[in-house]
Parts: sequence; structure tokens; C-alpha cells
Amino acid sequence: MRKPRDYDAELQALNDKAKQLRSRKQTQLGELVIATGADALGTEVLAGVLLAATGNDDPSRKEAWRKRGVAFFQGSTNARRSAGKDTSSTQAIDPGAQPSAGTPGTA
Repeated sequence: MRKPRDYDAELQALNDKAKQLRSRKQTQLGELVIATGADALGTEVLAGVLLAATGNDDPSRKEAWRKRGVAFFQGSTNARRSAGKDTSSTQAIDPGAQPSAGTPGTA
């Protein structure tokens, strides 16, 4: 005869794993904010920049951000040194600007 499955225990284990994954995600996002230097921004400014980035539908701007992010994660010294700063090829996000402005920026 087979041993009956303990569905409650399995469900609890899955819930614990999900909680652990959410906690790890939150920690990693905090580490990313610190690594990019964005922790120097005020909470309201950081929230505004993130909201502007998530609400942006301009593919060219998103591609510029993606390329800059790739350079950051590949360990480019210049990308890490200038994290969060304007460069000649990109401009910072203006949370009050319209997403269709067409100028590439950085989050």
C-alpha cells in the first residue's frame, strides 16, 4: 500500500520557497540600487524615475537603457564609474517628460 501524500506539508513547503524567493529578489533589487549609485537619490526621485521607465513605450529609449545595463553588468569600468550620471550619448530620465520625446536616456 502506498503512503498517502501530505498535501498540506507540500503546500507549506512551496509557500516557504516562494517567500524565500521574494525575499531574495527584494535583497537583490536593493543591492542593485546601491551598486548603481541610485541610493544617493531621494526616495521620491528614485520612485519617479522608476515609474517613468516602466511607463515608457519608446523602444529606442529602452534599447539605450538595455545597452547601458549590459555594459554595467559586464563590468565596464566606465559604466560603473558613471552609473547614475549623464553621459554625452544618453540623458537622464525626466519623470515629467512625455515618453514619446524620443531622446535616449538612462534609468
